[in-house]
Amino acid sequence: MVPPLNGIQHFTPPSARELRAQAVQRLQAGLFGIALIVLIVALANIINDRARQSDAASPGAEASASATGEAKTDPLVDAGVVPASTPEKPASPAPSGNPHN
Repeated sequence: MVPPLNGIQHFTPPSARELRAQAVQRLQAGLFGIALIVLIVALANIINDRARQSDAASPGAEASASATGEAKTDPLVDAGVVPASTPEKPASPAPSGNPHN
């Protein structure tokens, strides 16, 4: 338990040295944060550039995927969430000529 305070307590403002130390600490934290953000953005840029280079270096992967004959399908259509935009079976043409009654 904390003992009660005796007498009047006065506020003492921080000295110039303490104010300067606080300002330097805030400045260091801000600069460190900015440097961290720049580092993260640079790392993401490097990863993105390497991914583009590897995609450009291997054009055979895309050609082999299209050569297999698999049509690109919509996963929502496969799951039955939305109807197919193109009919799966082509409609048979209507018979022409005279109707038989």
